[in-house]
Amino acid sequence: MFEGFQHEVIDVGVTTIAVRSGGAGAPVLLLHGFPETHVMWHRMAPALAEDFAVVCPDLRGYGASGTPPSTPDHAPYAKSAMAADMVALMQRLGFERFSVVGHDRGGRVAYRLALDHTTRVEKLAVLDVIPTGEALDRADARLALAYWPWSLLAQPEPLPEQLIAAGPEVFVDAALDGWGSDPEAFPDEIRGLYIDALRDPATAHAICEEYRAAATLDYEADRCDRVAGRQVEAPTLVLWAAPGPLDCWYQDAAGPLGIWRAWAPDVAGHSLSGGHFFPEANPEGTLGALRAFLQS
Repeated sequence: MFEGFQHEVIDVGVTTIAVRSGGAGAPVLLLHGFPETHVMWHRMAPALAEDFAVVCPDLRGYGASGTPPSTPDHAPYAKSAMAADMVALMQRLGFERFSVVGHDRGGRVAYRLALDHTTRVEKLAVLDVIPTGEALDRADARLALAYWPWSLLAQPEPLPEQLIAAGPEVFVDAALDGWGSDPEAFPDEIRGLYIDALRDPATAHAICEEYRAAATLDYEADRCDRVAGRQVEAPTLVLWAAPGPLDCWYQDAAGPLGIWRAWAPDVAGHSLSGGHFFPEANPEGTLGALRAFLQS
């Protein structure tokens, strides 16, 4: 995996970020989601590196990146803090301005980065997400049951941490096999890497803190942005799974594009087959959509 890529751990000031980077050209930052690590890009990153300088980090609290101590308000795991990590990382690598692609939790870091650091982001792509505040304001039994990490992992410590510790493989398998993607897209080697990362109690706690921050601080940050009328200035691509929740839950709002148009005036996008984890289950389709957007 990641042939020709360099692996290193970089100090970004308040924590350390494990990262693989390779290729040359315009810089592109790829951000993973739960329960994955940067490994989720293993089918796409080498091909993307033929045209771009590709950076694939583990987010703060995930994989081999640092797990700084949290606080009662969960602020160290707010998306604003995680986005600041990425700005510092890209600076350390010599990139002042870059495009960012985020899937799942990484998508939430990506759009927060674009809102908080407008001069840094050339283009933004968000994969199978709508903004956190929009999702929570529209939450119903479908979200609570289908995307159980939102409610389960945001519960007070130590309940979710102890559940993860009791069976990290259950969490990984339930996500990878239960959100519409082909289980065959995740060979044992890849699943094992995700499971091993969750075995670390510090990582499990950090991930739970990230979900707690999403339900509180991130939600409030989104609310304040909407009141203030702040928008993403960068051209934005929205991709989502078809068929999937985003494809059918939000028809009253003109679907994911209708929701994102209130946040990013220069937005386009479409659905892709492959379930929630389409970057791994449908790497060719995802790569084609991203390459066309990033090269436009």
